[in-house]
Amino acid sequence: MAQLLYPSPARRALITASVMITTLIVTIDMTITVVAVPKMMADLSAGPDQIAWVLTSYLIASAVMMPLSSWLASRFGRKLVMTVSVITFTIASVVCGSARSIELMVLARVAQGIGGAGLIPLGQATLLDINPPEKQPTAMAYAGLGAMIGPLVGPTLGGWLTDNYSWHWVFLINLPIGIIAAIGMLAHMEVRDKQLAPFDWTGFLAITAVVGGSQLFLDRGEQLDWFESTETCITAGVVALALYLLAVHMFTRRDTFLRVELFADRNFAIGTVVSTVIGIVIFASSPMLVLYTENLLGYSAFKFGLVNMPRAVGTIIGLLIVTRLIRRVDPRVLLVTGMVLSVIALNMFSGMNLETDEFPIMVAGAFQGFSGGMLISPLSALAFATLAPRFRNEGAAIFALVRNLGNSIGISAMQLMSIHASAQVSSRLAEGVRPDNPTLQWARPAMDFGDQVALARAGGEIARHAAMVATVDTFWMACLVAVATIPVIFLMRGQKLGGGGTAAPPPPVDH
Repeated sequence: MAQLLYPSPARRALITASVMITTLIVTIDMTITVVAVPKMMADLSAGPDQIAWVLTSYLIASAVMMPLSSWLASRFGRKLVMTVSVITFTIASVVCGSARSIELMVLARVAQGIGGAGLIPLGQATLLDINPPEKQPTAMAYAGLGAMIGPLVGPTLGGWLTDNYSWHWVFLINLPIGIIAAIGMLAHMEVRDKQLAPFDWTGFLAITAVVGGSQLFLDRGEQLDWFESTETCITAGVVALALYLLAVHMFTRRDTFLRVELFADRNFAIGTVVSTVIGIVIFASSPMLVLYTENLLGYSAFKFGLVNMPRAVGTIIGLLIVTRLIRRVDPRVLLVTGMVLSVIALNMFSGMNLETDEFPIMVAGAFQGFSGGMLISPLSALAFATLAPRFRNEGAAIFALVRNLGNSIGISAMQLMSIHASAQVSSRLAEGVRPDNPTLQWARPAMDFGDQVALARAGGEIARHAAMVATVDTFWMACLVAVATIPVIFLMRGQKLGGGGTAAPPPPVDH
C-alpha cells in the first residue's frame, strides 16, 4: 500500500543536487555555444545561414518537446523520463563535439534540444513534490540557482574553452557532468504512480505548430527581413491558424493536451506573464550587452566573461537572501524589490557610451544579477503555491516554456529595434558629413573628402556611434517594460509561503 511520505533529508539533498546539475548543464548550453560560433563556421565550412541552424535547431526542438515532457512524465514517470533525457542530452553533446559536418551538427543539436527540453520543468516539479510545504520555497531557490547561474557562466566558460582548447570542448565538457547527473537520478529518484491519461494528438500538433513556428519565426525573421520573405509570411500564417485551432480545442474539449484549468489559477496565470517579462528584461538583454562590449568596445569573449562575473555573484547573493526571507516576507515584496533593482540596472546600461570602462558595466551587471536572484524563486513559489498538485508537471513545463519564448521574443524585438534605430541614427549622422558643415570643419579641419580611406574611417565611426545610441535606447525600452510590470505583480494573491496551510499533501511514494 502506497504511503504518503517525503524522502529523507539526505535523499532529498541528493535528488536536489542531481536536479541542479541537470539544470546547470542545460542552461549553460544555452549560452556557451554562442562564443564558439566563429570557429565552428571555419572548421565546418559553414556560412552564416547554415551556422544559424546550429542555434535555431536546438531552440525549436527544445520548445516543441517542452510541453510534451509533462505528458511523458505523467505517463511513464519522472524518473525514467528525466534519466533518459539526461542520457540523450549527454550522448548528443558528444556527437556535437565530434561532428565534422554542419549536417551532423544540426541533427545532434536537435537531439540535444529534445533531451534537454524537459529537464528544467520536470526538475522543478520534482523539487516541489519531494519537499514538505515549509521547505518548498527554499527548494525553488535551489532550482533558481541552477537556472540563473548557467547562462551567466556559459560565455566565460565557452570563451575560455574555445581560446585555450577548441570549440569541440564546449560540447564534450557535458560528458562527465551528464554521467554524474544520470547516476544520481537512477540511484536516488523514486518511482511514483503513473497516470494513464489519453494522448491528445490534436492539441499536441496545434501547440507544436504554435511553439515551433513562433521560435522559427523569431529566429529566422531577422535574417530574412521579416515579412519581406515568403518563408516568414507562411510561418506567421501557420502560427496564427494553429493558435486559433488550439484556443478552440482547449475551450470545447475535455482532457486536452494544454488544459485551460491551468490558467484559471490566478497566481499561475499572472506568474506566466511576469515570467515572460523576466525573460525579456533580464535574459534577452544579455545578448545586447555581448554585442555592445565585443563589437563596440572591442572586448574578447573571455574578457566579456570576466566582466560579466559580478552578475553571477549578484545572482548568488540575491538567491541566498531570498532563501532567508521568502518564508517571512510577502513574496510580492521580494518580486517588486527584484524588479526595481532590474530597472536600476537597465537604467545604468542605458547610460553607457563608447568611452565606458569595465567598472560601470560590472556594477550594472551585479545589480541585474542580484535582481534575477530576487525574482526567480519567489515568482516560481508564488505561481505554484495555489496550483493543484495534479497540474504540476504540465504547469512547470508551460511556465518554463513561456519564459523561454519571452527570451526569444525579447531578443528578436531588441535586435529589431536596435537595427531600425541604428539605421535612423546613422542616416542623421551621415547627413552632417559634408564639406560645408562648420561643426565638422571645426572638429576635423584636416579631413579630405577626396580621400576614400578617410571617408571609410568616418563611415566606420558613424556606424559605431549609431550602434551605441541604438543599444542604449533598447536598454531604456526594456527598463520601461520592467517599470510597467511592477503593478501587475500586486494582482497575484499574496500569502506567506511554507506555512503549510495551503500546500497539498505529498504524493504517494512506492517503496
